[in-house]
Amino acid sequence: MSFKTPDLCDEFEAELGKSVRVVAPMFQRYGGRTAFSGEIVTLKIFEDNSLVREAFGENGQGKVLVIDGGGSLRCALVGDQLAILAQKNGWEGVVVYGCIRDSGDINGIDIGVRALNTHPQKSIKKGVGDRNIAVTFGGVTFQPGEYLYADEDGVLVSSKPLV
Repeated sequence: MSFKTPDLCDEFEAELGKSVRVVAPMFQRYGGRTAFSGEIVTLKIFEDNSLVREAFGENGQGKVLVIDGGGSLRCALVGDQLAILAQKNGWEGVVVYGCIRDSGDINGIDIGVRALNTHPQKSIKKGVGDRNIAVTFGGVTFQPGEYLYADEDGVLVSSKPLV
């Protein structure tokens, strides 16, 4: 499925700020996929990536994992091993409101990744967090079951499929 976020903004201009929302331009691009899209699955965690491994261990065909990591810059929530697991299980991509690590390796994996930055330290593993709840960052609320579109120009969230 091919798309450009600027074209989607133009086509659905009347819906901008309503059913189609633009995420603030705050993310760095990583991963082997420049553009990715899919149905949103959410996690709300803080410096603990146990639920990320759980989610990526499931079938992710047609899905994007949106991780609200509280914007923490103190550790990484996704590394190369989790990115490999996600790719193996068909995930389209991941958006991390936090950090990743192993960015050089992740750039060679066929998955789309957006994150605030990189950090070499791994997270704790206590299994704490929430799944499939509404999360808000970048001026947008991400609801499970909505759709995310990311490319070189930005990230969009829509209540319905756009392509």
